Amino acid sequence: MFATLRQWRRVWAVAPIHGEAEKLGRILDGIAQRLEAGDKLVFLGNYLGYGPDVGGTLDRLLAVRRGFLSQPNHFLGDIALLRGWQEEMWHKLLQIQFAADPRAVLAWMLEHGLAATLASYGIEARQAEAATREGVMAMTRWTAALRAAIDARPGHRALLGSLKHAAATDNGKLLFVHAGFDPGKPLELQGDVLWWGGADILDRAEPIPGFERIVRGFDRHHGGLTRGPYAVSLDGGAGFGGPLLAACFDRDGLAVETLTA
Repeated sequence: MFATLRQWRRVWAVAPIHGEAEKLGRILDGIAQRLEAGDKLVFLGNYLGYGPDVGGTLDRLLAVRRGFLSQPNHFLGDIALLRGWQEEMWHKLLQIQFAADPRAVLAWMLEHGLAATLASYGIEARQAEAATREGVMAMTRWTAALRAAIDARPGHRALLGSLKHAAATDNGKLLFVHAGFDPGKPLELQGDVLWWGGADILDRAEPIPGFERIVRGFDRHHGGLTRGPYAVSLDGGAGFGGPLLAACFDRDGLAVETLTA
């Protein structure tokens, strides 16, 4: 579930999108105009939630993956889409009938972007709330209907099921994560910290073991392109009234170009 970026020259990273399909389109147009041989592409998670067009966002991601891979000398490992906490939340939603307190879980999700995602698939939040009141069978029927709604949008279920936990360059220069990293654990044992975060990696005074620099997507403060000694945060607040950002990182791990939409 981890992507390795091989034979790379530069890496373009796209910040959390949060359903801002129109902004994503402008960012992708900008990257396409600047793309060079050997460039790789990483999306830092949180495609769902908050914004006005979650479905359109996934459609654009599917289209750019097809277009990117159709270019000469581009391969599947040249583009990576990471799982964010919105996508992890969506995964948990599809199993909500197994939660200890489904009503409380659903209420928390609705307060944190789920309503916009449901609306994009033509589902009203009140239908979910009613199912959690009625019990396990009602919730099972509701999640089945939710899966059917996803399947009505070609490629969406497959895309959400193929997201990577993290992406790293093959020379150890750069590690890309959605929200956080625990330096006390190897990459394969990171677990939930990758999408829920932990101690702020921007504050670290020494490198992350095994990597020279880490690039983080989701920032709760939406501080834009923010640099620490050994980490970079990339989140302009798309979906929260702010712009969508992208940055291009060179072989030295430095952000040499940024795009804003």
